[in-house]
Amino acid sequence: MRASTAVAGWLWGRDEPAAGPDPVEGGVRDAVTAYEVLAAHGFAAPEAGLRVSIVAAGASRGLLWDGRLALPAPAHSAATRLVERVRRELRDGEIGSVEAAVPAGSAPGGTPFHLAVSVHPLAECVTAQLTTHWDVWLPYDLKGRPQPEVYAANGPRLAAVLGELAEVLDSETDPDDPTYFAKPTETGAENFFTADGEAADVWRSFEVPRRYDVFTHAPGFGRIGYRRTAEGEVRYLPVESEHGLLGHLWASDGEKAASFEPVNVDDDIVYRAGLVWLERLESAHERGLSPAAAFEELSGLPDEGGAGRVVTSEPPRTTRLDVLRESADSD
Repeated sequence: MRASTAVAGWLWGRDEPAAGPDPVEGGVRDAVTAYEVLAAHGFAAPEAGLRVSIVAAGASRGLLWDGRLALPAPAHSAATRLVERVRRELRDGEIGSVEAAVPAGSAPGGTPFHLAVSVHPLAECVTAQLTTHWDVWLPYDLKGRPQPEVYAANGPRLAAVLGELAEVLDSETDPDDPTYFAKPTETGAENFFTADGEAADVWRSFEVPRRYDVFTHAPGFGRIGYRRTAEGEVRYLPVESEHGLLGHLWASDGEKAASFEPVNVDDDIVYRAGLVWLERLESAHERGLSPAAAFEELSGLPDEGGAGRVVTSEPPRTTRLDVLRESADSD
């Protein structure tokens, strides 16, 4: 199971004197070396690449270089070439920090970790962080169900990765703070348990509310895009796919509001489809469309990628948003 926020994380850090390695070379080489540890255990997809950002020192904090570097196999053989490319294209200025990151994938079979190496020449230190949104390292999944085969296949691999990263990064593994979902350790992560000794259903307690929140609260403390809640009545239509009813698209010009009301955010198909509709609404808002105009435009879109299509065989209905939400919750 994949949570929308980190399930667990681990840290490494060491002092790096100002007279030490060039920060660009140090950051890229450390990231490439750490990437190869992940790849050796089957935890890194080659297409992930390496994302490098170099920030200027001082108040401006402008970018001196920012881009993606492809990682061939074996990656270490290309480290020098990658460093040279960044140096050639680097803007003039004093380096404040270098961050080299391997982004995580969002699907099984992709890179299950986000790896970031940061070099801070002025502070004379190097830090690295490994985070994961997946629960395959835990004896119980995020719903509290035992997964002995999954854990046996992945828990020891994670322990090996953490140990090897400590060696190549020349630093002890420091478990990050506990998250809503698990407690990181030096060799992996542990589930939370209830007072009765049962594995906690942290998915229901934390992940489901967080997923639903994105459909009811606009980003930027409600200042970005249409409002995603309304006190009065809204116009709405159902959104369906081969999966069945996914939810309802709704809008209110009077309250400058529009959103997608999912039937069940616990369902990954419904959740991902809902995010697509939110992206479409954000795009419509950026183009200056009113909620009603966005509602009309989106109602004519075909089903793409399983996001479903608005059912327009009947005219839009009108009801209070709280009533629509209650009906969706009972579906």
